[in-house]
Amino acid sequence: MDPSFRIVPSSNPGASSASLKDTANEHGVHDTMRYGLRSLAADIKQAHPLQGRLESWEATQDNLKLNMQRNLYGLHAPVRLLMERKAVAQTPHMPAMPRSNLHLDILMGRDEALDVADFMAPEGPEPVDIHADMEKKLRL
Repeated sequence: MDPSFRIVPSSNPGASSASLKDTANEHGVHDTMRYGLRSLAADIKQAHPLQGRLESWEATQDNLKLNMQRNLYGLHAPVRLLMERKAVAQTPHMPAMPRSNLHLDILMGRDEALDVADFMAPEGPEPVDIHADMEKKLRL
């Protein structure tokens, strides 16, 4: 929980990528032993500045709500909410059944919002083989 009241995510994310001259050794070659394998796709691909904001939008809004709860009700309110979210997220489920966590959606405030997955889901239920899925889960 970051103690800021930021409504919109920051424009410059904390993660920065290192260029070849940052990871070069004394011979001017990428030092794989210190910095790991070099990915040309990561060197070439440059993300749009708006992409970082969109990826961290939900986390920033959640952080704002938790900070407002802390200031209104005290420290116990966001800690209790985070504890409830963690407990609900760890509930076991049957492997063959579709996974839906309505309780977590309610705690996160997503119960009244429509997402693409809500109405673009596959039409029919898939055939269920509970025995095979339980054997797979239990590694039998």
